[in-house]
Amino acid sequence: MTGPRSPFDLTGRRAVVTGASRGIGRAVAVALARSGADVVGVSGTITDDGGTAAAVRAEGRSFTAVRADLSDRRAVAELAAALTDDGPPIDILVNNAGIIRRAPAAAHSDEDWDLVLQVDLTAPFLLARRIGAAMVHRGSGKIIFTASLLSYQGGILVPGYAAAKHGVLGVVKALSNEWAGCGVNVNALVPGYIATDNTAALREDPQRSRAILDRIPAGRWGEPSDLAWSAVFLASPAANYVHGTALAVDGGWLGR
Repeated sequence: MTGPRSPFDLTGRRAVVTGASRGIGRAVAVALARSGADVVGVSGTITDDGGTAAAVRAEGRSFTAVRADLSDRRAVAELAAALTDDGPPIDILVNNAGIIRRAPAAAHSDEDWDLVLQVDLTAPFLLARRIGAAMVHRGSGKIIFTASLLSYQGGILVPGYAAAKHGVLGVVKALSNEWAGCGVNVNALVPGYIATDNTAALREDPQRSRAILDRIPAGRWGEPSDLAWSAVFLASPAANYVHGTALAVDGGWLGR
């Protein structure tokens, strides 16, 4: 006789993870698979035989790679349509893909501003709008956005990124207010300073790296795996009454 199903069990669920080829996205995709979900991984470079695909399949789950240029609004609209119109319904959407451009505000180009806002804010909204509508129609679904410490702070040399990540939390709250009563949970993960490509410049700068580490109560840079199981929680039935929340996984940064 088997016991009751774990509230963290995602068996039978289909999850879409953007930015799944590396870093946080890969770690989240693998954790979702380990919890029972089949995964569709989206990025501009992902392949059906790459590292994420192998790691997901090693957990006994299916993996589908979808290449898409999230900097192209038309490509994002086509991606959203394909994801909702082809194949089984999507139960979990993890809007994780993001980019950053560093420059002093007075030299922050229009091109960099537009690019960062498109990839980090507009594309996640467009995907959530189309996929979320289908979830609302079915009466269930989980949408997770990747926010940032710069959803609360201004940062240094990253005005476009700070604006986009502030906007992400606004979108999370707006969608949650509309969809919570329809069985759709919309929440955000707030990564702290995680060792990924986006933070490489900071980690390689001895002064900035030391200043950051001195403020983190946990005393270390985070790893992508530190976020993975928080994503599983927000994607699972265990979070059925969690709406419009920003879950910080930051080593205590925001508590300082």
